[in-house]
Amino acid sequence: MDNNEEKLAIYGKMAAKVANTLNPSLSFILTTDAIEAVKDADYVITTIREGGDEMRVQDERIALSLGVLGQETTGAAGLSFAMRSVKALAEYCEMIIKYAKPHCKVFNFTNPAGVVSQTLSDMGYGFTYGICDAPSGMLRSFAKLYNKNPDNAQGEIYGLNHLSYFTSIIIEGKEMLYEIINNEKAYTDTDLRYFDKDLLLDRKAILNEYLYYFYYREKALNNILNAEKTRGEQICEINKKMAAELKGIDIDKDFDKALEIFEHWYGERENNYMSSETGIKRKSPWHFDIYEDDDGGYAGVALKFIEIEQSGKEGSMILCTKNNGAISELLDDDIVEITCDITKDGAFPHKIENPDSQNMELIRRVKNYERLASKAIRNKSYKTAVEALTLHPLVNSYSLAKELIKAYAQLNKEYLNDWR
Repeated sequence: MDNNEEKLAIYGKMAAKVANTLNPSLSFILTTDAIEAVKDADYVITTIREGGDEMRVQDERIALSLGVLGQETTGAAGLSFAMRSVKALAEYCEMIIKYAKPHCKVFNFTNPAGVVSQTLSDMGYGFTYGICDAPSGMLRSFAKLYNKNPDNAQGEIYGLNHLSYFTSIIIEGKEMLYEIINNEKAYTDTDLRYFDKDLLLDRKAILNEYLYYFYYREKALNNILNAEKTRGEQICEINKKMAAELKGIDIDKDFDKALEIFEHWYGERENNYMSSETGIKRKSPWHFDIYEDDDGGYAGVALKFIEIEQSGKEGSMILCTKNNGAISELLDDDIVEITCDITKDGAFPHKIENPDSQNMELIRRVKNYERLASKAIRNKSYKTAVEALTLHPLVNSYSLAKELIKAYAQLNKEYLNDWR
């Protein structure tokens, strides 16, 4: 389902073509009607971009104009995006309550997943799970580093979305955390390329790649300010060019050409991942073949949950879910990113014994920001939004927070007409 008919006619049609090619018996329906999409659903996977790519560009540029990191998943721009998107997601959740099956679970990867997941949970939508492919993507890359099957890699991780720490990585039954940290190839062939080995040894953990923004803040800011384009501008330009080329293709008659265009432009997107912020581009070209095993990604995380639950067996995976005592220094209702056991009854986070005090200091600070961001969105309060950004480690200033919220209120005025 997409409420953008043009995109649905392109990407939806391509998805339907792939589904029919791989499994002709699969019922695959395209619709612009959200009620039709969720009716009698067991699971819903959702991502939205309220305001489109152009609004992301403005979110990030506003922050940068004030000398603040704007990156939408971890930086100030994320709050602006969440201020727009949560209302729409809540409307979909209400439709799901009314029209889907009573046990329906929702997997959301609308960014910033931490703030969005916390807010939806605080609004009473306990059937929602935040998903992100950053941790699982790192696990896959470490398995490939040793020429091992990614399905045989597991990790123990704790923290928040885009702010989490691996304390154990097991590949084919062997503990590999320090082996990976001390492997020089890991700093060229995986997303450890963003970190110094000494930092990982000091933290006694492998860091989620997005922690680069916190531990190398001034480098990230300088790199973005000196880059030709922000990440948002890169994505906006790539999506426009890809859609323009695909619009001229008859997908039914020339599907191979459509796939070639998609692979080229999505490859550009993947290979430029975090390049503006770090000055480092990924080396391995992105490759896509509908007949190969899927490499995970956001949807892969949701599908893994579904696969485990439907099998009737227990399994483990990394999710954003309620803390429920797993990290003793956080509240039970705090949404955390953590390794969970999945059963037919839901997700149960692993208990974290003696988490590192320095890691927890950063986790607590950002979680405090997320709690206040959730409160601001639920209460439609600019004052609370200022409080939230004041606490954010990448803002860390009341005067800057006031300027940011003033600018975001103006940018989002058509979405926030009932805010005060």
